[in-house]
Amino acid sequence: MDKKKIIIIVILLLIIVGLIWVILSSIVNYETIEITSNGTTIDVPANQTQFCGQVSGVKIWNWDKGILVTYNTHEDSAIKVGQLSFNVIKELIDKAPIQEVDGFRCHVINADELLQISIFDVVKLNYNGKLYCISTSNQTSQDNVIICCNNKDIAVHMAKSLVYKNVYPNDTNSSNININLDPKNMNLNIDSNNINLDINSSTVNSKIDTISDEIRSKIPIKI
Repeated sequence: MDKKKIIIIVILLLIIVGLIWVILSSIVNYETIEITSNGTTIDVPANQTQFCGQVSGVKIWNWDKGILVTYNTHEDSAIKVGQLSFNVIKELIDKAPIQEVDGFRCHVINADELLQISIFDVVKLNYNGKLYCISTSNQTSQDNVIICCNNKDIAVHMAKSLVYKNVYPNDTNSSNININLDPKNMNLNIDSNNINLDINSSTVNSKIDTISDEIRSKIPIKI
């Protein structure tokens, strides 16, 4: 066999090996995790997704080039600190440009812009390029989910894999505190202590506004 044929064969083998490596490296393995205990589940990249913790009522997971953020109304306090924190993240993402991917609205945002929100201080993301973010929720289970990943196909797979399950069917509020508004007064009923308080609505609204401002001041956004 002459040298030219040997060189051609070697080149073909290298091309085949390269193609196999590209195919294998592009295959993503997933594992299923619970975002609420014994409740809603989602697929995440296997052997690389870690739970960062719960910050201000919001749960955060991340992997090398992506973030998963979840919030459940039933798991939040009566003041809804988690809802305020989650909404700050969602509002930033909703302002980003949109790409339609397989029926999902993906907001495209730079990772460094998203990570400016202080709630992500617990996240170690080895990536500073574009992220494809999908925001979705379920009214029955009260699960709110934000998926951000550098790979839009992974983001879409994760969104499609969501299986919602309501584990709080009889709960209207996790803290057992019911707040009802009428035009003149707010009635605060604390069932566990059988205490009823009538509070002037202007006083309550002022207090809520103060709490909201304090929370937002701790979650700065630079746009």
